[in-house]
Amino acid sequence: MSEIVVVAEENAKPFLKQDLTASFIAGGVSGAFSRTVVSPFERAKILFQVQGPGAGNYQGIFSTIYNMWKEEGAAGLFRGNGINCVRVFPYQAVQFVTFQYLKTEILTHHNDSTIDQLTTVERLGAGAIAGTISVLATYPMDLVRTRLSIQTAQNLAKLKQSKINLTVVKPPGFWQLFGKVYATEGGLLGLYRGFYPTTLGVAPYVAINFAVYEKMKDLWPDNTNPLMNLANGALAGGTAQTITYPFDLLRRRFQVLTMGNNELGFQYTSVWNALVTIGKKEGFKGYYKGLTANLFKVIPSMAVGWLTFETVKDAIVNY
Repeated sequence: MSEIVVVAEENAKPFLKQDLTASFIAGGVSGAFSRTVVSPFERAKILFQVQGPGAGNYQGIFSTIYNMWKEEGAAGLFRGNGINCVRVFPYQAVQFVTFQYLKTEILTHHNDSTIDQLTTVERLGAGAIAGTISVLATYPMDLVRTRLSIQTAQNLAKLKQSKINLTVVKPPGFWQLFGKVYATEGGLLGLYRGFYPTTLGVAPYVAINFAVYEKMKDLWPDNTNPLMNLANGALAGGTAQTITYPFDLLRRRFQVLTMGNNELGFQYTSVWNALVTIGKKEGFKGYYKGLTANLFKVIPSMAVGWLTFETVKDAIVNY
Protein backbone atom coordinates (compact mmCIF):
# COMPACT_ATOMS: atom_id res chain seq x y z
CA MET A 1 0.00 0.00 0.00
CA SER A 2 2.81 2.39 0.92
CA GLU A 3 4.50 1.67 -2.41
CA ILE A 4 1.32 2.69 -4.27
CA VAL A 5 1.21 5.97 -2.33
CA VAL A 6 4.87 6.67 -3.11
CA VAL A 7 4.36 5.95 -6.82
CA ALA A 8 1.24 8.17 -6.95
CA GLU A 9 3.12 10.95 -5.15
CA GLU A 10 6.04 10.75 -7.58
CA ASN A 11 3.66 10.81 -10.56
CA ALA A 12 1.83 13.85 -9.16
CA LYS A 13 4.97 15.90 -8.53
CA PRO A 14 5.61 16.96 -12.15
CA PHE A 15 1.99 18.15 -12.45
CA LEU A 16 2.07 20.04 -9.14
CA LYS A 17 5.38 21.69 -9.98
CA GLN A 18 4.00 23.23 -13.17
CA ASP A 19 3.75 27.00 -12.87
CA LEU A 20 0.03 27.17 -13.64
CA THR A 21 -0.86 24.34 -11.22
CA ALA A 22 1.22 25.87 -8.43
CA SER A 23 -0.30 29.30 -9.10
CA PHE A 24 -3.85 27.87 -9.00
CA ILE A 25 -3.35 26.11 -5.65
CA ALA A 26 -1.34 28.92 -4.05
CA GLY A 27 -3.84 31.52 -5.23
CA GLY A 28 -6.79 29.64 -3.75
CA VAL A 29 -5.08 29.00 -0.41
CA SER A 30 -3.89 32.60 -0.11
CA GLY A 31 -7.38 33.91 -0.83
CA ALA A 32 -9.19 31.75 1.73
CA PHE A 33 -6.60 32.32 4.46
CA SER A 34 -6.24 36.08 4.01
CA ARG A 35 -10.01 36.70 3.91
CA THR A 36 -10.57 34.71 7.10
CA VAL A 37 -7.98 36.81 8.94
CA VAL A 38 -9.89 40.03 8.20
CA SER A 39 -13.46 38.68 8.13
CA PRO A 40 -14.83 41.04 10.87
CA PHE A 41 -13.65 44.08 8.89
CA GLU A 42 -15.17 42.66 5.70
CA ARG A 43 -18.59 42.32 7.29
CA ALA A 44 -18.35 45.78 8.90
CA LYS A 45 -17.52 47.24 5.49
CA ILE A 46 -20.56 45.60 3.89
CA LEU A 47 -22.85 46.93 6.65
CA PHE A 48 -21.49 50.46 6.05
CA GLN A 49 -21.91 50.16 2.29
CA VAL A 50 -25.55 49.07 2.31
CA GLN A 51 -26.56 51.67 4.91
CA GLY A 52 -28.82 54.16 3.18
CA PRO A 53 -28.61 57.97 3.42
CA GLY A 54 -29.42 59.28 6.89
CA ALA A 55 -29.16 55.87 8.55
CA GLY A 56 -26.95 55.79 11.61
CA ASN A 57 -27.01 52.22 12.85
CA TYR A 58 -23.33 51.70 12.02
CA GLN A 59 -20.89 54.55 12.70
CA GLY A 60 -17.35 53.64 13.75
CA ILE A 61 -15.40 50.59 12.61
CA PHE A 62 -14.56 49.16 16.00
CA SER A 63 -17.91 50.07 17.57
CA THR A 64 -19.63 48.19 14.72
CA ILE A 65 -17.41 45.15 15.23
CA TYR A 66 -18.08 45.33 18.98
CA ASN A 67 -21.84 45.49 18.40
CA MET A 68 -21.65 42.48 16.06
CA TRP A 69 -19.86 40.53 18.79
CA LYS A 70 -22.24 41.78 21.52
CA GLU A 71 -25.45 41.04 19.60
CA GLU A 72 -24.46 37.93 17.65
CA GLY A 73 -21.51 36.49 19.52
CA ALA A 74 -18.18 35.49 18.02
CA ALA A 75 -20.02 33.79 15.16
CA GLY A 76 -21.37 37.19 14.11
CA LEU A 77 -17.85 38.40 13.37
CA PHE A 78 -17.50 35.67 10.77
CA ARG A 79 -21.07 35.65 9.42
CA GLY A 80 -20.83 34.71 5.75
CA ASN A 81 -17.11 33.89 5.94
CA GLY A 82 -17.62 30.19 5.27
CA ILE A 83 -19.28 30.81 1.92
CA ASN A 84 -16.80 33.61 1.31
CA CYS A 85 -13.92 31.11 1.59
CA VAL A 86 -15.75 28.70 -0.71
CA ARG A 87 -16.08 31.57 -3.18
CA VAL A 88 -12.66 33.11 -2.68
CA PHE A 89 -10.68 29.90 -3.20
CA PRO A 90 -11.76 29.43 -6.85
CA TYR A 91 -11.97 33.23 -7.34
CA GLN A 92 -8.36 33.80 -6.35
CA ALA A 93 -7.20 30.55 -7.95
CA VAL A 94 -8.74 31.47 -11.32
CA GLN A 95 -7.41 35.02 -10.99
CA PHE A 96 -3.81 34.00 -10.35
CA VAL A 97 -3.69 31.17 -12.88
CA THR A 98 -5.24 33.40 -15.58
CA PHE A 99 -2.72 36.16 -14.90
CA GLN A 100 0.21 33.72 -14.97
CA TYR A 101 -1.07 32.16 -18.20
CA LEU A 102 -1.50 35.55 -19.90
CA LYS A 103 1.90 36.66 -18.62
CA THR A 104 3.55 33.59 -20.17
CA GLU A 105 1.69 34.00 -23.47
CA ILE A 106 2.53 37.70 -23.76
CA LEU A 107 6.23 37.09 -23.04
CA THR A 108 6.26 34.24 -25.58
CA HIS A 109 5.04 36.59 -28.31
CA HIS A 110 7.41 39.44 -27.48
CA ASN A 111 9.63 40.38 -30.43
CA ASP A 112 12.57 40.83 -28.05
CA SER A 113 13.31 37.44 -26.47
CA THR A 114 15.59 39.04 -23.85
CA ILE A 115 12.61 40.70 -22.15
CA ASP A 116 11.46 38.61 -19.18
CA GLN A 117 8.95 41.01 -17.60
CA LEU A 118 5.69 42.57 -18.78
CA THR A 119 5.33 46.29 -19.30
CA THR A 120 2.99 48.20 -16.99
CA VAL A 121 0.32 48.37 -19.70
CA GLU A 122 0.59 44.61 -20.32
CA ARG A 123 0.28 43.92 -16.60
CA LEU A 124 -2.79 46.12 -16.36
CA GLY A 125 -4.39 44.36 -19.33
CA ALA A 126 -3.62 40.86 -18.06
CA GLY A 127 -4.86 41.78 -14.58
CA ALA A 128 -8.11 43.24 -15.93
CA ILE A 129 -8.84 40.07 -17.93
CA ALA A 130 -7.96 37.86 -14.95
CA GLY A 131 -10.27 39.88 -12.70
CA THR A 132 -13.18 39.70 -15.14
CA ILE A 133 -12.89 35.94 -15.65
CA SER A 134 -12.66 35.27 -11.90
CA VAL A 135 -15.79 37.36 -11.23
CA LEU A 136 -17.72 35.61 -13.99
CA ALA A 137 -16.84 32.21 -12.51
CA THR A 138 -17.83 32.95 -8.90
CA TYR A 139 -20.26 35.90 -8.86
CA PRO A 140 -23.44 34.10 -7.66
CA MET A 141 -21.61 32.98 -4.50
CA ASP A 142 -20.49 36.55 -3.85
CA LEU A 143 -24.04 37.86 -4.17
CA VAL A 144 -25.45 35.26 -1.75
CA ARG A 145 -22.57 35.79 0.67
CA THR A 146 -23.26 39.54 0.74
CA ARG A 147 -26.92 38.94 1.55
CA LEU A 148 -26.04 36.46 4.28
CA SER A 149 -23.72 39.05 5.83
CA ILE A 150 -26.45 41.68 6.23
CA GLN A 151 -29.45 39.39 6.84
CA THR A 152 -28.89 38.90 10.57
CA ALA A 153 -27.88 42.52 11.19
CA GLN A 154 -31.07 43.67 9.45
CA ASN A 155 -33.23 41.36 11.59
CA LEU A 156 -31.56 42.48 14.82
CA ALA A 157 -32.02 46.16 13.92
CA LYS A 158 -35.76 45.56 13.49
CA LEU A 159 -35.94 43.77 16.84
CA LYS A 160 -34.18 46.64 18.62
CA GLN A 161 -36.70 49.11 17.19
CA SER A 162 -39.67 46.95 18.12
CA LYS A 163 -41.39 47.16 21.48
CA ILE A 164 -42.59 43.58 21.13
CA ASN A 165 -40.47 40.85 22.68
CA LEU A 166 -39.74 38.84 19.56
CA THR A 167 -37.37 35.94 19.12
CA VAL A 168 -34.44 36.21 16.73
CA VAL A 169 -35.21 34.52 13.45
CA LYS A 170 -32.42 32.21 12.34
CA PRO A 171 -30.93 33.54 9.10
CA PRO A 172 -31.36 31.31 6.04
CA GLY A 173 -28.59 28.99 4.92
CA PHE A 174 -26.60 29.45 1.75
CA TRP A 175 -28.53 27.02 -0.45
CA GLN A 176 -31.88 28.25 0.89
CA LEU A 177 -31.01 31.84 -0.01
CA PHE A 178 -29.44 30.77 -3.30
CA GLY A 179 -32.66 28.96 -4.25
CA LYS A 180 -34.82 31.89 -3.17
CA VAL A 181 -32.88 34.36 -5.33
CA TYR A 182 -33.02 31.99 -8.30
CA ALA A 183 -36.76 31.34 -7.88
CA THR A 184 -37.96 34.89 -7.18
CA GLU A 185 -35.52 37.21 -8.95
CA GLY A 186 -35.33 35.94 -12.50
CA GLY A 187 -33.28 32.77 -12.33
CA LEU A 188 -29.67 33.04 -13.46
CA LEU A 189 -30.06 36.77 -14.16
CA GLY A 190 -31.03 37.29 -10.52
CA LEU A 191 -27.88 35.52 -9.35
CA TYR A 192 -25.82 37.86 -11.51
CA ARG A 193 -27.56 41.05 -10.30
CA GLY A 194 -24.90 43.74 -9.99
CA PHE A 195 -22.41 41.87 -12.19
CA TYR A 196 -21.81 44.89 -14.43
CA PRO A 197 -20.83 47.40 -11.70
CA THR A 198 -18.87 44.64 -9.99
CA THR A 199 -16.82 44.02 -13.14
CA LEU A 200 -16.31 47.76 -13.60
CA GLY A 201 -14.70 47.80 -10.17
CA VAL A 202 -12.96 44.43 -10.02
CA ALA A 203 -11.25 44.58 -13.43
CA PRO A 204 -9.30 47.80 -12.69
CA TYR A 205 -8.78 46.75 -9.05
CA VAL A 206 -7.14 43.46 -10.00
CA ALA A 207 -5.24 45.18 -12.82
CA ILE A 208 -3.76 47.80 -10.48
CA ASN A 209 -3.12 45.22 -7.74
CA PHE A 210 -1.07 42.96 -10.03
CA ALA A 211 0.67 45.87 -11.77
CA VAL A 212 1.77 47.56 -8.53
CA TYR A 213 2.87 44.28 -6.90
CA GLU A 214 4.85 43.17 -9.96
CA LYS A 215 6.46 46.62 -10.19
CA MET A 216 7.46 46.42 -6.54
CA LYS A 217 9.01 43.01 -7.23
CA ASP A 218 11.02 44.59 -10.06
CA LEU A 219 12.35 47.20 -7.64
CA TRP A 220 12.93 44.77 -4.75
CA PRO A 221 13.17 41.27 -6.27
CA ASP A 222 14.01 39.42 -3.01
CA ASN A 223 10.98 37.11 -2.77
CA THR A 224 12.51 35.26 0.19
CA ASN A 225 12.02 38.26 2.50
CA PRO A 226 8.55 37.88 4.10
CA LEU A 227 8.48 41.48 5.35
CA MET A 228 9.13 42.73 1.82
CA ASN A 229 6.31 40.56 0.45
CA LEU A 230 3.99 41.86 3.18
CA ALA A 231 4.89 45.48 2.39
CA ASN A 232 4.53 44.99 -1.38
CA GLY A 233 1.14 43.31 -0.96
CA ALA A 234 -0.13 45.99 1.43
CA LEU A 235 0.89 48.79 -0.94
CA ALA A 236 -0.60 47.06 -3.98
CA GLY A 237 -3.92 46.27 -2.27
CA GLY A 238 -4.30 49.67 -0.61
CA THR A 239 -3.56 51.57 -3.82
CA ALA A 240 -5.90 49.47 -5.96
CA GLN A 241 -8.78 49.62 -3.48
CA THR A 242 -8.62 53.37 -2.90
CA ILE A 243 -8.71 54.10 -6.63
CA THR A 244 -11.58 51.73 -7.45
CA TYR A 245 -13.63 51.86 -4.22
CA PRO A 246 -16.77 53.64 -5.55
CA PHE A 247 -17.42 50.68 -7.85
CA ASP A 248 -17.10 48.28 -4.91
CA LEU A 249 -19.78 50.29 -3.11
CA LEU A 250 -22.04 50.13 -6.19
CA ARG A 251 -21.45 46.40 -6.40
CA ARG A 252 -22.73 45.81 -2.87
CA ARG A 253 -25.74 48.09 -3.24
CA PHE A 254 -26.89 46.44 -6.47
CA GLN A 255 -26.49 43.02 -4.85
CA VAL A 256 -28.97 43.90 -2.07
CA LEU A 257 -31.24 46.16 -4.14
CA THR A 258 -34.24 43.82 -3.94
CA MET A 259 -33.96 43.15 -0.22
CA GLY A 260 -36.27 44.69 2.36
CA ASN A 261 -38.83 46.48 0.16
CA ASN A 262 -36.90 49.78 0.01
CA GLU A 263 -36.07 49.59 3.73
CA LEU A 264 -32.39 50.09 2.91
CA GLY A 265 -33.18 53.62 1.71
CA PHE A 266 -32.04 53.49 -1.91
CA GLN A 267 -33.32 52.41 -5.33
CA TYR A 268 -31.41 52.65 -8.60
CA THR A 269 -32.37 51.97 -12.21
CA SER A 270 -28.84 51.85 -13.65
CA VAL A 271 -25.19 52.34 -12.76
CA TRP A 272 -25.32 55.96 -13.96
CA ASN A 273 -28.52 56.59 -11.99
CA ALA A 274 -26.82 55.17 -8.89
CA LEU A 275 -23.78 57.41 -9.30
CA VAL A 276 -25.95 60.52 -9.72
CA THR A 277 -28.32 59.61 -6.85
CA ILE A 278 -25.51 58.89 -4.39
CA GLY A 279 -23.84 62.19 -5.30
CA LYS A 280 -27.06 64.16 -4.76
CA LYS A 281 -28.25 62.48 -1.56
CA GLU A 282 -25.00 61.54 0.17
CA GLY A 283 -22.43 63.87 -1.36
CA PHE A 284 -18.93 62.94 -2.50
CA LYS A 285 -18.32 61.11 0.79
CA GLY A 286 -21.15 58.77 -0.15
CA TYR A 287 -18.98 57.19 -2.83
CA TYR A 288 -16.42 56.27 -0.19
CA LYS A 289 -18.76 55.13 2.59
CA GLY A 290 -17.00 52.28 4.39
CA LEU A 291 -13.60 52.96 2.77
CA THR A 292 -11.77 53.18 6.11
CA ALA A 293 -13.21 49.85 7.23
CA ASN A 294 -12.31 48.40 3.86
CA LEU A 295 -8.70 49.59 4.06
CA PHE A 296 -8.46 47.99 7.50
CA LYS A 297 -9.49 44.82 5.69
CA VAL A 298 -7.72 45.14 2.34
CA ILE A 299 -4.25 46.22 3.46
CA PRO A 300 -3.61 43.32 5.88
CA SER A 301 -5.60 40.94 3.65
CA MET A 302 -3.51 41.65 0.55
CA ALA A 303 -0.30 41.71 2.58
CA VAL A 304 -1.05 38.28 4.04
CA GLY A 305 -2.49 37.09 0.72
CA TRP A 306 0.60 37.89 -1.35
CA LEU A 307 2.93 36.50 1.33
CA THR A 308 0.87 33.29 1.49
CA PHE A 309 0.83 33.02 -2.30
CA GLU A 310 4.61 33.35 -2.61
CA THR A 311 5.21 30.95 0.31
CA VAL A 312 2.78 28.25 -0.85
CA LYS A 313 3.88 28.47 -4.48
CA ASP A 314 7.56 28.17 -3.53
CA ALA A 315 6.74 25.21 -1.28
CA ILE A 316 4.89 23.43 -4.12
CA VAL A 317 7.56 24.13 -6.75
CA ASN A 318 10.35 22.99 -4.40
CA TYR A 319 8.40 19.98 -3.10
